[in-house]
Amino acid sequence: MTPGELADLAHLRRARDHIDRTYAEPLDVPTMARAALMSPAHFSRKFRAAYGETPYAYLMTRRIERAKALLRQGMSVTDACVTVGCTSLGSFSSRFTEIVGESPSRYRARDHRQVEVVPACVSKVATRPRRRPATV
Repeated sequence: MTPGELADLAHLRRARDHIDRTYAEPLDVPTMARAALMSPAHFSRKFRAAYGETPYAYLMTRRIERAKALLRQGMSVTDACVTVGCTSLGSFSSRFTEIVGESPSRYRARDHRQVEVVPACVSKVATRPRRRPATV
């Protein structure tokens, strides 16, 4: 790996950490790219190559991950949507269903007691949203 590639990875990690910290704030690709000190197009290409998904998809996965935790605690779907930084309940519900495989209200209604007895560090990994492959 060249020194330039290592520098790019460090900048990408800084941007990913920025996304992780500020997921609930309004974020767009130009804002994320500024955190990586890159142009938006270059940042999007490099981010996808490094992490296997677009910056926006990564952001939405973080938001859904946090929303799942809030819904398990009994928060309403609307409040969870707003709390994680989404502005459209319909888009949030669609993306949640796409990533999790069930609607936010159905997820909220499920019994989550089995997760309560698992240590938080294990629960975080076990409940992390995974993108499902598109079906034709």
